[in-house]
Amino acid sequence: MGPIRGNRKRKRGDKKSDENGYGSAASECSLDWWDDFSRRLREGGHQSPMKSLDKFELIFKISRKTFTYICSLVKDDLTSKSREFTFLNGRLLSLHDQVAVALRRLGTGDSLAAIAGSFGLNNSTVSQVTWRFVQALEQRALHHLSWPSTELEMVEIKSKFQKFQGLPNCCGVVDTTHITMLLSTSDPTSNVWLDGEENYSMVLQVIVDPEMRFLDIVTGWPGKMDDWAVFQNSTFQKLCENGERLNGKKVVQQLTEIREYIIGDSGFPLLPYLMVPYENELSDGSSEFNRRHLGTRLVAQRALARLKGSWKIIRGQMWRPDRHRMPRVVLACCLLHNIAIDMEDEVQAAIPLSLDEHDSGYRQQICGSVFDMKGAEMRDELSLYLSQRLPS
Repeated sequence: MGPIRGNRKRKRGDKKSDENGYGSAASECSLDWWDDFSRRLREGGHQSPMKSLDKFELIFKISRKTFTYICSLVKDDLTSKSREFTFLNGRLLSLHDQVAVALRRLGTGDSLAAIAGSFGLNNSTVSQVTWRFVQALEQRALHHLSWPSTELEMVEIKSKFQKFQGLPNCCGVVDTTHITMLLSTSDPTSNVWLDGEENYSMVLQVIVDPEMRFLDIVTGWPGKMDDWAVFQNSTFQKLCENGERLNGKKVVQQLTEIREYIIGDSGFPLLPYLMVPYENELSDGSSEFNRRHLGTRLVAQRALARLKGSWKIIRGQMWRPDRHRMPRVVLACCLLHNIAIDMEDEVQAAIPLSLDEHDSGYRQQICGSVFDMKGAEMRDELSLYLSQRLPS
C-alpha cells in the first residue's frame, strides 16, 4: 500500500453530528455497557491482566464522552456487517464491545493472545474486530484530520504560534518519527525496511498545529528514506510548489514582507515556505531565530510523544505486521489522537509526555543537498525581524 496522506476537512468533535447517534442517550448506553462489561469480565475470570476494571479511563486512556463519540462514528460500519463475533462463552459482541477490543489493542500494543485472554475471545476475533474498526475509522473520521479550510482557522493557528515564540505567519511544524517493526531476517523483502539505525521501520511525517493536532500526515515510506525525501515526495510539498498551500495573506513587519510558512528541523530542506534552523557560525540575529525556532518546534515533538504514548501499538516493535495494513493502522492512531483533542479529552491531556520516546535512538538528520535562495532570503528577513524584538 502506498503512502497515506491526510488532508480532508475537519469537523470538531464538539459540534453536532448526531446523525450517527451521538447524544445523551448514547452516553447513558455507554455507562450501562461499561457496568455490564466489567462485571462480565470479572465473572469470566479475565480480570487479572487488566488492573482497576472499575476505572474506565485507566483501561482505555480516554474519557467516556470520547469513547461514546467514537462509537457513534463507527456504529453503522460495525453493526451492518453480516458476520457476528462472539466471546468464548457464545455471547455476541456488541458495538461497544468491538470498540473496546480495538481501542485496547491499539492503546496497549499487547499481543493478540494477551488481548484475547483479557476479553475472553479468540485471537482471530481480536484481529478481525480491530481491523474492521480501523477501516471504519478511516471512512468516518477523516474530517478530524485536515489542513485548515477557512481563513479564520488559519488566523487562529498563526496567532497561537506567534504567542509561543514570536514567529509571525507560521502555519505549522513538520516532523517525522519511525514506526519500528520486527521482521524476519531470512525474508529478502525485509531489507527494504532496514533503516540507517539498523531497525526495520516505516516513517511517519506529520504537520502539527499549536494544539498538537495533526493537520497533515504521510506514512507508508520505508524508514531509511531521508526526511527531506519524504517531504519532497509528499502531496503537501506539491501543493505548496503549485501555490495551492501556504498561499494566504502576507504579513508586513517593519517594511519586511513575510509569507506563510511552516518550520522543521535540519533534516528538511530550506524553502520559501519551510524554515529550518541556521547551521555553522551564528550571528546574534540567527541565534535568536534558532532559539525561537526550537521553542516552537517542540510542539511537534510533544504531539508525536503523545501519539506513541497513547497508542502504543506504534511505539514498540510491531511483530511481523502486515505492511500493507500498517499505514492504515498508523492513520487510525493519528485520527484517534486528533479526536481526543477535538473532544477536549482531559484523560488524554493528562498523559505524561516523554519527548525521548517518539524517536529514541535515531540521530538528527542534516539536509545539506537542497538550498533555495528565496528560502534563505526569507529566513534572513525573519531573523532580522526577530532580532529587533524583545526576547520572549
